[in-house]
Amino acid sequence: MSQIAYRGGYKFQLVQDYRVQIRVLPDADVHTDYIDLDREGQLVIRKGYAWDGPSGPTIDTRNFMRGSLVHDALYQLMRQEEISKDRWRGEADRILRRMCRADGMNAVRAWWVYLGVRKFGDPSASPENRKKVKRAPRRPRTRT
Repeated sequence: MSQIAYRGGYKFQLVQDYRVQIRVLPDADVHTDYIDLDREGQLVIRKGYAWDGPSGPTIDTRNFMRGSLVHDALYQLMRQEEISKDRWRGEADRILRRMCRADGMNAVRAWWVYLGVRKFGDPSASPENRKKVKRAPRRPRTRT
């Protein structure tokens, strides 16, 4: 019997590439399976990328989706140590707030979103919290 390997915790999947210019400027170009970020701040998130959407006590609204996509991709790069959490986490959180506002979120909600990620988001950007690989089905125990 063969196994599959997968990661859980995702709700949404991108159906086309998304490109955006941001203010996160890594020291070297970053290339992963689904995310590219160059030294000039050009972020490309490729078709098939999966993310969990808005986190915390909130609802998934259209004016939150683009910001959550970019924010989750940047936090993933931090967890994978492709970009510095200490240097770029604050900017990633500000990008989330700016995108939510640009997409029509009212200022009060966008501010609460920002405060939430500033206060509670640090563990989500930490390498210790990389999503674990799971396997199915479980391998049967061998008897000796």
